[in-house]
Amino acid sequence: MPFRKKIDDGAERLAHIAFFEGFTPAELARVGSLVEEVEAEEGAVLTEQGKPGQECYVIVEGEASVEIGGEEKAVVGPGTMIGEMALIDNRPRSATIRAKKPMKLLALNTKHFKTMLEEMPSANKAVMSRLTELLRTNDVS
Repeated sequence: MPFRKKIDDGAERLAHIAFFEGFTPAELARVGSLVEEVEAEEGAVLTEQGKPGQECYVIVEGEASVEIGGEEKAVVGPGTMIGEMALIDNRPRSATIRAKKPMKLLALNTKHFKTMLEEMPSANKAVMSRLTELLRTNDVS
């Protein structure tokens, strides 16, 4: 991905992203200090199935295809966190995620992701909610 920058409009902007609903203003400000904004072109591979994961992303704009074994299983859009499973269990990526159109994302490397989980109760709740959603979507109960 060619373009990365620190976000400069911090907490106020994050408050409008679905993943960060319920975060306190202090938590949002802290997240703002941890994330980098990333732009991805259509077709860019954000995660590759079977490869180790070093980052997760929250989609700000655009859509991505979730592919398992080369088959599209879902399309995800703004407010969705992607790539977090590999950072939680330290196992290879379970899916390839590819930009379906140009995207803006917020990137958290492994260290910053773990910092967010350790420091923020709202982050734990949001990530658990996301993992539960993934399990239910894949008919695992």
